[in-house]
Amino acid sequence: MAQGKHRKPLWALWGALTLALAAVIGAALYSLGKERPDALDLQLRALLLPGATTHGHHQIELACDACHTQAFPSREDVQQSCENCHAAALKEARDSHPKSKFTDPRNAERAALLDATWCVTCHVEHKPHITLAGGVTLPEDYCVICHADIAEDRPSHTGMGFDTCTDSGCHSYHDNTALYEDFLVKHGRGDFLAAQAVVPARDFREVIEELGDYPSDRYPLRELAAGDADHGAQLRSDATIRDDWLATAHARAGVNCSACHQPAAKDAAEGAGAWVEKPTEAVCASCHQPEVDGFLGGLHGMRLRQQLAPMTPAAARLPMKADAAHEALTCTTCHGAHRFDTKRAAVEACLGCHDDRHTRAYRGSPHHAAWQAEAAGTAAPGSGVSCATCHLPRVEFRTPDYVKRTLVQHNQNANLQPAVKMSRSVCLHCHGLGLALDALADAALAAGNFRGRPAVHVKSIEMALAREKAAPEAASPDAATSPATEPER
Repeated sequence: MAQGKHRKPLWALWGALTLALAAVIGAALYSLGKERPDALDLQLRALLLPGATTHGHHQIELACDACHTQAFPSREDVQQSCENCHAAALKEARDSHPKSKFTDPRNAERAALLDATWCVTCHVEHKPHITLAGGVTLPEDYCVICHADIAEDRPSHTGMGFDTCTDSGCHSYHDNTALYEDFLVKHGRGDFLAAQAVVPARDFREVIEELGDYPSDRYPLRELAAGDADHGAQLRSDATIRDDWLATAHARAGVNCSACHQPAAKDAAEGAGAWVEKPTEAVCASCHQPEVDGFLGGLHGMRLRQQLAPMTPAAARLPMKADAAHEALTCTTCHGAHRFDTKRAAVEACLGCHDDRHTRAYRGSPHHAAWQAEAAGTAAPGSGVSCATCHLPRVEFRTPDYVKRTLVQHNQNANLQPAVKMSRSVCLHCHGLGLALDALADAALAAGNFRGRPAVHVKSIEMALAREKAAPEAASPDAATSPATEPER
């Protein structure tokens, strides 16, 4: 009897802990239904995570419904979630292994070995112990499943390990745009530094009148003066803010204070909306929609797209500076609230947060020297190389109304993984393809911010050129008696 009395407090404690745990889990599940979760909701959601997510998704891991649209989602549900974010980018990049390749009856034998019609065949979250770079959860040599006989078609590949296929300058499962043989042959010859090494210039102002979605009725491309500022009584007159605004392309294009702080209401009949003290990226999108779309799709802004609090350096997995740990990342974090200084955004904003070896080595590098020379006016416009030059590159963009323009791609994922994609969108503006592939394959050189020449050599170009040369020889009548030529490996 005495022993039973001693157990009662234990049972009571166990019951209380069980109820408390049930309450916490219930609160966490309840938080999933909130469109704008607060800090407590996110802490509760974290308790539901079954394991760490990949580098590409960890920022939105607490927006569970971004991937899990149902309480118990089917494979189809998860597939649709993947395609909601990634299908358009893969199509634009000429996906090398689209779903259609695996539904083609001619590939039935290979599809039976690797059912790549589903993203989750290779990309599985919450399993860090089997997750490789890029979120792939298959073995490193998964290419052998379909390409075991590759050496029969390409003797130059004889003896190569299948864990080397994705080395820089070789193959990328989804996007081989920068690695197709015709591209390698076309750009295979090139100097260390091009005669005119410049990046494309942004041309928003030049094409603005052709853009159907630009609100030209509100901003008639008229340069504004200090006395034109229309902040009214909402803000006190501030000379610093006024001078910052006057120095911008906004003031030169007729974009006044109210353009950002008092955007037009959705219903034109209602006139202007309420005064907004701190405009969000939604206001920026009224004129800069493609740039905002890129920002929301990239590492800096993807949390905002999922209605989460902005990303902060403290939540990053890369080394960041401690004094910037809690800096919320929005458009104005890098561009500033009124000056919108693109030069500051291109270098100083990056160096203010990032603290990895590659970033620290930028100052004093050849790229930095070129940036300083352009800033000093001793080098041609566009010849400088900032952080943004490589990681937020200038790209050709076609608007819905078929206007071609050059803009800054704010989605770092566009050329970050695998790094070889950078060769096409960035490096070729200044360097030959051979140098670019070698430099990107040299991890030590990249870490030191490309001071010197590569110590690694990728032979993809030689292989492509040798194959091109061998093709007409193989078609000639004497081909049967001519010895095959192979590139040196």
